[in-house]
Amino acid sequence: MNSLRMRRHEITLLPESARVIIRPFISSDAQRIATVIGRALALTEEEVIQELQAVHEEFDARHYDIEEPLMDHYHRVQEHIFTQRPLSRERQLLIGALFSGEYALESAALFNPSIVPHPDQNGVEVGGLRFIMSLRATGEGHISSIEFRDGLISPQGDISFAGVSRYVTVPQVVTNPTYRKDRFLIKLNEMGFNNESATAVMNPLGEQFSRTDLATSVARIQCETQSSSHDCQSTLECIQWLADSNYELQFSPKLALSERIIFPVSKNESNGIEDARFVRFTEDDGTVTYCATYTAYNGRAILPQLIETQDFLHFRILTLNGNAVQNKGMALFPRRINGRYAMLSRQDDENLFIMFSDNSHYWNDPQMLLRPAAAWESVKIGNCGSPIETEAGWLVITHGVGAMRKYCIGAALLDLHDPTRVIGRLSAPLLSPEGHEREGYVPNVVYSCGSLIHGKQLFLPYAMSDKASAIASIPVETILAALLAGQN
Repeated sequence: MNSLRMRRHEITLLPESARVIIRPFISSDAQRIATVIGRALALTEEEVIQELQAVHEEFDARHYDIEEPLMDHYHRVQEHIFTQRPLSRERQLLIGALFSGEYALESAALFNPSIVPHPDQNGVEVGGLRFIMSLRATGEGHISSIEFRDGLISPQGDISFAGVSRYVTVPQVVTNPTYRKDRFLIKLNEMGFNNESATAVMNPLGEQFSRTDLATSVARIQCETQSSSHDCQSTLECIQWLADSNYELQFSPKLALSERIIFPVSKNESNGIEDARFVRFTEDDGTVTYCATYTAYNGRAILPQLIETQDFLHFRILTLNGNAVQNKGMALFPRRINGRYAMLSRQDDENLFIMFSDNSHYWNDPQMLLRPAAAWESVKIGNCGSPIETEAGWLVITHGVGAMRKYCIGAALLDLHDPTRVIGRLSAPLLSPEGHEREGYVPNVVYSCGSLIHGKQLFLPYAMSDKASAIASIPVETILAALLAGQN
C-alpha cells in the first residue's frame, strides 16, 4: 500500500474534437487529381462563386484564415491543371477546397504532458509561477502532434489554466533554414555516407549554410554526374532526407499559446510526434533554451529527435546523432554536470540508462542506471521526464510496468555531483491508476513526460490511460524523506 498520498487537483484536460486544422486531402493517383480538377474547371464562374461562398459559410467560423491553406493546397495540385487560361482567385480557392479536409487534432486523446516555467513571468503574483504545459494530441489515424497550454500556480499551490481557444494553427515552415556543418557531417558519417559524393557536396559549404546553399551544391553534383552511380544517388537522397528532417517553424506572436500546434512535417514523423519531454535548460553562461526530446514515428520505425526554442514562437527541429540515439524516452538534464551534458535513456525497452556528452546533439556509451526491482515495475521501467535538481540530489520521476500491463509512476534520487550513483528509490508507486483513471484508449496507465518543483511542492502532470490529463502534487520534503529512507 502506498503511504505517500499525492494531492490530485480537480483539473482534467479532456480532448476536444472541435479543435481542427485544415490538411491536404490529395490522392496519390494523378488521374484522379486531374478528374477532380476537370469538374472544377467545368463550372461556370457563377457556380464557382456559389460553391466557394458555401464553403466560407460552413467553415469560416472554424478557422482563423481559411483561404491561406486552401491556396496552399491549390498550389500543390497546380501542375495537374490542363488549361492555359488564367483562373480566377475564386476558382483557385475552390480547387484548393476540393483537395482539403479538416483534421481533429485531439479527437482521440490529449495526454502525456510535460510542464516547464513560462519564459514570461511578468505580472505573476509573488510566490506564484506561470507555466507552459505541452501535451500529446492524437486524432484520426493515431497521428500525434504537440499542443500547448499555459496557466498559473498560485502562492497557495492552486492551479489554474488560461482559456483554451477553439482555434488551432500550424506554424510556417521556414523556407530557408540554416544548418551547422559539423552536425550534418556527423549524421552523414553515422549513416554510412562518408564517400566522395558527400564530400563533393559538403566541402564547398561554410560552417553554417542555408537550405539554398545546400540545394545549389547538390544540383551541381547532379549536373556533373548525370550518369551517376546508385551509390551517388543514394547519397544525394540521404542528404535531402537529412535536410528535410532538420527544419524550423515560426508561429505568429498574435496566436495564443493554446492556438499553436506542432504537427508532423518530415517523413520521419509522418505518423506522429510522440511524448515530447520539455525541459528548461540553462547553459553555464546563463543562456536559457527550452529543449524537448521526442519520438518521431513514420509508421514503421521510431527515431529520437530534439526540439529547441527560446520563446515558444520559433522552433528548431533537429536530428540527434550517436549510437545511443535509439528507443524511446530520452530525457535531458536541465544543466551540464561537471562540464558535460547528461541524458537519461532507455536503450533496451526494459532498463533505465544514463549517458554524458560534450555535444548535446551527439550521444554514445550509455551506462546502466536502474533495472526493474519491485513487482509493480517488473516488466520494464523508464523515466517520466527530465531529472529535477534538489539540494538532496537529482529527483527522477520514473514509470514502471507490471502485471496486466499496468503503468505506475515512481521516483528515484541520484547523487547531485555523480548522477550515475543512485542514492534513493521508492519501493512502491508514487502514483497508480485509480477509478476512472483506469479507463481509456490504453487502460490502467498513468504516465508523465515532465514535472517541476515550485516553492515546496512537486507538481506532476500525468496522463490517464492515454485519453486525458490531470495534475497531482506532493510536498518535496515528503518525497525526498521517503527516498532517503529507502521506502514509502
